[in-house]
Amino acid sequence: MSTYAIGDIQGCYDELRRLLDKAGFDPTKDKLWCVGDLVNRGPDSLAVVRWIKALGERAVVVLGNHDLHLLAVALADARLGKKDTLDAILAAPDRDELLHWLRHRPLLHHSEKKQFTMLHAGLPPQWDLAQARACARELEDVLRGPDHVAFLRRMYGNEPGRWSDDLSGLERLRFIVNCFTRLRWCTADGELLLQEKGDLEQAGPGALPWFRVPGRRTRDDRLLFGHWSTIGFLAEHNCWALDSGCVWGGRLSAVRVRRKKPLTLIQLDCAGYLAPG
Repeated sequence: MSTYAIGDIQGCYDELRRLLDKAGFDPTKDKLWCVGDLVNRGPDSLAVVRWIKALGERAVVVLGNHDLHLLAVALADARLGKKDTLDAILAAPDRDELLHWLRHRPLLHHSEKKQFTMLHAGLPPQWDLAQARACARELEDVLRGPDHVAFLRRMYGNEPGRWSDDLSGLERLRFIVNCFTRLRWCTADGELLLQEKGDLEQAGPGALPWFRVPGRRTRDDRLLFGHWSTIGFLAEHNCWALDSGCVWGGRLSAVRVRRKKPLTLIQLDCAGYLAPG
């Protein structure tokens, strides 16, 4: 049995299946880890969600920002964006079943067996892995509970920008969701810079990629993440970035996850459905 972790799919169903064929993925015995953003911007989000859901326990999916956006549109009256390609899911006869499944996906997945942790975006330098796992569970409980609609209606916003153990209520949940699904840049002392964009050469003054912050408390933990298509596949500081911009005409990337051996990289060139910018 092999375990493969794959970058942001974003509705690119044909590319997903072609990459897994290239890797030799066997859906009857192998496991597939997805770093989030199953949906949106690509042409067939519905097929992606249906196929991965059908894998059952052989698929592990953490939620990304586009997945949460789908839930907010479907359940909490958020607006569709001009580039959104979510209509097929919203109109599907099995819509409610798919949304229920998606809403019950985790924010973080940790495997003791593989000694890897997977999330969509990033972790603030103040958190160790135990804190990150606890914060993920807090948010998962809300998304799976009776107050999920109220949270989805109010989750958007860039504040608070700094972690404190004293944060509570919506402010605490918003900080947590922003880390797990939006974080790319922060300052050396851990302030989130959510409006910073671009590749690693385009940082503003004082901005650091979250995985390069000196003294980051998860520096000894092996982390898989997506969300940052402009940096492509990257492996450094015990972190592996897997979003290589399939939907933008880059590549779809996957790695074979092993505890004691180097990760094997598998990539597929993609035609792209959107032009950057």
